[in-house]
Amino acid sequence: KFMAIKIVGAKENNLKNIDIEIPSKQIIVFTGVSGSGKSSLAFDTIYKEGQRRYLETFSSYARNFIGNFDRPNVEHISGLSPVISIEQKTISKNPRSTVGTTTEIYDFIRLLFAKIGKPISYLSQKPMIKQDLKSIFNSVIDNNQNDEVLILSPKVISRKGHYSELFTKLSKRGFAKVRVNGDIIKITPKLRLDRYKTHDIDVLIDKLIINKKTANRLLNSIKIALDEGDGSLLLHNISKDKKTYYSKHLTCPDFGISYPNPEPNSFSFNSPKGYCQNCKGLGEIEEIDINLIIPNKNINIQNGGILPIGEYKNNWIFSQLEVIGKKYNFDLKTPIKEISSTAMNIILFGKKESFKIKNSKIGISKKYEIDFEGIISFIDFQYKNANSNRITKWAKKFYKKRNCDSCKGQKLKKESLHFFIQKKNIEELSNLNILELKKWCNELIEKENGKNYVIAKEIIKEVITRLNFLINIGLDYLTISRKTKTLSGGESQRIRIASQIGSELSNVLYILDEPSIGLHASDNDLLIKSLKKLKEIGNTIIIVEHDKAIIEASDFVVDIGPNAGEKGGYIVYKGKQKDLIKTDSWTARQFIIDSKKLLNRIERPESGKFIIIKNARGNNLKNISISIPIGKLTVVTGVSGSGKSTLINGTLYPAIYNKINGKNIDFYEYKSISGCEHIDKIINIDQSPIGRTPRSNPATYTDFYTDIRKLFANQKESKIRGYNIGRFSFNVSKGNCTECDGNGQITIQMKLLPDIEVPCKKCGGKRFDDETLEIEYNNKNIFQVLEMSIDEAVDFFDKIPKIKNKLKSLQLVGMGYIKIGQSSTKLSGGEAQRVKLGAELSKKDTGKTFYILDEPTTGLHFKDIKILMKAINLLVDKGNTVVIIEHNTDVIIEADNIIDLGPGGGEKGGEIVYCGNVKNILNNKRSMTGVFLKKEIT
Repeated sequence: KFMAIKIVGAKENNLKNIDIEIPSKQIIVFTGVSGSGKSSLAFDTIYKEGQRRYLETFSSYARNFIGNFDRPNVEHISGLSPVISIEQKTISKNPRSTVGTTTEIYDFIRLLFAKIGKPISYLSQKPMIKQDLKSIFNSVIDNNQNDEVLILSPKVISRKGHYSELFTKLSKRGFAKVRVNGDIIKITPKLRLDRYKTHDIDVLIDKLIINKKTANRLLNSIKIALDEGDGSLLLHNISKDKKTYYSKHLTCPDFGISYPNPEPNSFSFNSPKGYCQNCKGLGEIEEIDINLIIPNKNINIQNGGILPIGEYKNNWIFSQLEVIGKKYNFDLKTPIKEISSTAMNIILFGKKESFKIKNSKIGISKKYEIDFEGIISFIDFQYKNANSNRITKWAKKFYKKRNCDSCKGQKLKKESLHFFIQKKNIEELSNLNILELKKWCNELIEKENGKNYVIAKEIIKEVITRLNFLINIGLDYLTISRKTKTLSGGESQRIRIASQIGSELSNVLYILDEPSIGLHASDNDLLIKSLKKLKEIGNTIIIVEHDKAIIEASDFVVDIGPNAGEKGGYIVYKGKQKDLIKTDSWTARQFIIDSKKLLNRIERPESGKFIIIKNARGNNLKNISISIPIGKLTVVTGVSGSGKSTLINGTLYPAIYNKINGKNIDFYEYKSISGCEHIDKIINIDQSPIGRTPRSNPATYTDFYTDIRKLFANQKESKIRGYNIGRFSFNVSKGNCTECDGNGQITIQMKLLPDIEVPCKKCGGKRFDDETLEIEYNNKNIFQVLEMSIDEAVDFFDKIPKIKNKLKSLQLVGMGYIKIGQSSTKLSGGEAQRVKLGAELSKKDTGKTFYILDEPTTGLHFKDIKILMKAINLLVDKGNTVVIIEHNTDVIIEADNIIDLGPGGGEKGGEIVYCGNVKNILNNKRSMTGVFLKKEIT
């Protein structure tokens, strides 16, 4: 029997002095309602203590730079092995990070191309050749016997310049002649070419007839030519008028271009040796989009037709535009579409000129000066040179990304893209999905032989091992070129799980935060198998989870509750899952299925209005068309990678947004959209953070913190001291802690390790100075108010409706357990999304809004999902339209309309498997959603 993890007196956050013994080398699930204390026990207690103990192993010198890392609020923990945390919020936003680089698959493929890749000339499409001195000499002798030849060293190939310095250097080193653009000329002291024309320059090394007598002279000339030509030479057979290139490097025999000897970095889009020089390996460039500057050409300049300068103001820019108008016959009231292209070119790119206009009435000419920089030139300068983040952010609004012209989005140099293995270059290989890539790897081993087989076998073995991990965890639809910033939290987390399995560590404690996020029920089995594999190699797995399938697959369940916040923090149940249902906890209740709700539900009346998008074909979508009923709840579901996000977030949302707002944000291809007249606005409530600094929180996002600050500024003591509303802001220096600048924490950068956040020593994490904290309202200072949960704050501000109503809207979406001052950086994607939804509920709406939500149940317990769905149904009952991307069956059974994509992921997906109501999907055998939904409710 393995040593258990014993925890005594855990009191972190809302934990009520918990004592618990957790078995090791098993899969343990921490579950319970949202805010009950699961994360406090798993991450804030167990993981934090593991991290502290690791830092204790550092030398005292190193710890001087780190500072003291406080132990969690727990009396004692024993049996703790090294801890690895796999959270949702660790998605890399680096545009250079891909699935291939994260899993190391791309690193092995780069090595493979460096070792056995076959170089092809990008000019002649013939194999590149590489020779040594002996083989070059023999080839020249064999192919040019008794012919007169020129031995030349290539110096310049198709480049502009006068090259006077090159000729001077050559003359000093004893060379007398060069061949310039095909003509042999003497090197003279004043030799200079036309700097604006393209030139080919070769140094003449020797002119001779090849026979036995000249063999030694030829060998010597070849040596000099190779040295002078950096390993390359050009032989011109005068007798046959034929040119041949030879090189110690990889060289095109027809055109003389050469490639450097390949190494793994030659195929890296993160290295100057491999990346495209134009886009620096990003595959795309940013440029100003005129459509973003002038979104509507029917509007005139005076009314804001040129977006960056806005509506008419009495300033220099508009006076210059009036002068341009005098020259080119328009005024500021002329619709932009009627202004000549010449004039628009000056407005956008600028010009300097003076001109006169004669007044026919008085016969006198007046002189005008145009000295205009141009709107585009101004924006470009500000974007590249502004010292202010605000100005840079403003300028960036007018930029659009597009594929790089040089590499066509392939990120690598053309030389790197012309190495092939089995007729595929490295970019083509990277764009295969995981299953296709595995098939290619297996075929490669079958086809290669000899030395290449020996090399490829070992490298491919490592690649296939890692591909299998991704396949086993349900990510076979991804490509290794997929950027990690485009992955969902669940996908990112599963990739990290696959990497950990690949590392084959043992005796490690893994703590996972809801790995089932983003997984269709059919994919859950693959995840569970991978977690069991991690356990089998000798590890302990603690999972913070609400998913029934994972709870059922666990060895040990810890149910924390019974409710959230101060009403939680107790161990409700600990033991095997089969005995959990004997308790009366909220978790136990989700195992009792109530199918009557589905069968007896009241259908919403038909409005007869629809938004219809036709022939969507982005990514893997197979030219599909969908119809969204207005005033109803539509749930879009399907297996992972089936095309849900591409259809809704990438096609439907931007299509409607552009139509309603006259904008041109990026979208995937589609043929047409209709029905947008039935709505007045569209809101995409996604899982992006509500802020990127510790200063942003639910109170600042929903704007009731301003009202709280006003309340404190109006207190009698505040007025006596002269404190205004700014005193209670952690963004203003007067009032906040000077040590942490109002953050409450100090971030310590650990270089090769994740950054560590420690409470500020000066304020103890309270964010404000002592004088500010002396001001109280109802016996609580500003810090104590921010530490309240939403539920507590609703009662505390009962007599202030303006604050209470906004708090109630957050309570309505199941966020009652979070603190009102909870840092946005500590909120999960699902929590951030629900804060946004709560903010929307607090606003007045017209009943004609179109809402899109992407997996809003992230991080929610069964009980909280019921609360969330009440809020969403409230929106729909007001006449609004809601579209939800979701796998959770508790959400699906609430839908008026289901769009099920599939039947598989990646290339096997992108089709509409089912469209209709909930009842009819149950017997649709082609729909994986229907199959699992039927299991749930029968």
